Amino acid sequence: MGKKYIDSAKLIDRTKTYDPAEALELVCQTSKAKFDETIEIHIRLGVDSRHADQQVRGAVVLPNGTGKNVKVLVFAKGDNIEKAQAAGADYVGGPELAEKIQKENWFDFDVVIASPDMMGVIGRLGKVLGPKGLMPSPKAGTVTPDVARAVNEAKAGKIEYRLDKTNIIHCPIGKASFGVEKLAENFNTLVGAVIKAKPAAAKGQYIKSCVIASTMGPGIKINQAKLG
Repeated sequence: MGKKYIDSAKLIDRTKTYDPAEALELVCQTSKAKFDETIEIHIRLGVDSRHADQQVRGAVVLPNGTGKNVKVLVFAKGDNIEKAQAAGADYVGGPELAEKIQKENWFDFDVVIASPDMMGVIGRLGKVLGPKGLMPSPKAGTVTPDVARAVNEAKAGKIEYRLDKTNIIHCPIGKASFGVEKLAENFNTLVGAVIKAKPAAAKGQYIKSCVIASTMGPGIKINQAKLG
């Protein structure tokens, strides 16, 4: 552990769970790296992701974005090529881009969007895009006939949330430089979306634990009873 991490850890009571506002203030104080650290949230849910009826997945546009310059790749043809380009997509194309990903291991993008008529092309990319969380899906709004809107949302700070194998959702909610107020708006938007996505099959306590941390800082536990 580095000196900055140890200094930051002293500010946090490991035995305590904090109110969201207090936790966000602390996470900004414990962000001491020379770069603008990303603030991440980790939510453990009381569901079993092995069951299809207990999956939690969706997407939400954070009101203040993520602070990251998002590179968008769009699979499209016909009129949708121009629409995607006009909306600010970084890369637009078809089979040639799929081939570039497969043959050159090319991943210079953060979000993949596809029009429904391109699913035949990207279907075979499931094995490479899936493990990286980049496979487009209708549920996340990244398979859509309105590619321009999807590009605009991705650039504005739309993030996808989904359970990992240990039933935890990991998401960025902004940068340390955002300050407490903007981070709180993003935090509340994401947590609200996760609560709304609670599966009918989920029994017992839904949010088991919630932790926020900066890239290089210690985790701060949030009192899940205050999350609605």
